[in-house]
Amino acid sequence: MIQLDGVSHRYGDHLVLDRVDLELTEQRIAVIGGNGSGKSTLARLLNGLVVPTDGRVLVDGLDTRRDGAAVRRRVGFVFTDPDAQIVMPTVAEDVAFSLRRRGLDAAERDARVTGVLETFGLAGLGDRPAHLLSGGQKQLLALAAVMVTEPSVLVCDEPTTLLDLRNTERVAALLEALPQQVVLVTHHLHLVASYERVLVVHDGRIAFDGEPDAAVATYRQLAQAVP
Repeated sequence: MIQLDGVSHRYGDHLVLDRVDLELTEQRIAVIGGNGSGKSTLARLLNGLVVPTDGRVLVDGLDTRRDGAAVRRRVGFVFTDPDAQIVMPTVAEDVAFSLRRRGLDAAERDARVTGVLETFGLAGLGDRPAHLLSGGQKQLLALAAVMVTEPSVLVCDEPTTLLDLRNTERVAALLEALPQQVVLVTHHLHLVASYERVLVVHDGRIAFDGEPDAAVATYRQLAQAVP
């Protein structure tokens, strides 16, 4: 379970999130909201990439401020731009890099890499230079490099924003099939229809917390009200 208790966050003098209280237990949770609403900061708080200015974030009882490394072993994170995550020259090397501190022997490491590349549609591309992949393939690689570590939770911050429709649907289907808890931040409102719970973030607060149709309707009303 991920728990936020009275969480606020500031960047300098700018209040981005204001006294957020949440318990995130559902397997599929989506987060929607306008640009600058605070939703990306909310996502980064969930695995300790950002720590709250006030309040606390707990993951299975671990405080992200004190236990950041342990939290990040449980909560994987996928960014909007996969180039921010790809660090090694080839596809297989990039996935294997995520396992460097796992104490695996070479055979187990290679088996995990091969398996996750198959799962994410990258079989046969292990020796391909990562920078030569298409945008969709790069996002699949970013997902594979996170999922090879077998996290309990996957947080995705707008993973389909830079993708065309075909690859958007492909990534969405892969996220749907994962056994892990998934927290998806997205501007693609049609993707949230199958999610159990949708949070609408507006002006740093949770403006709505509930089922998808009502969440999208609330978001549209808030967007129309902005001058």
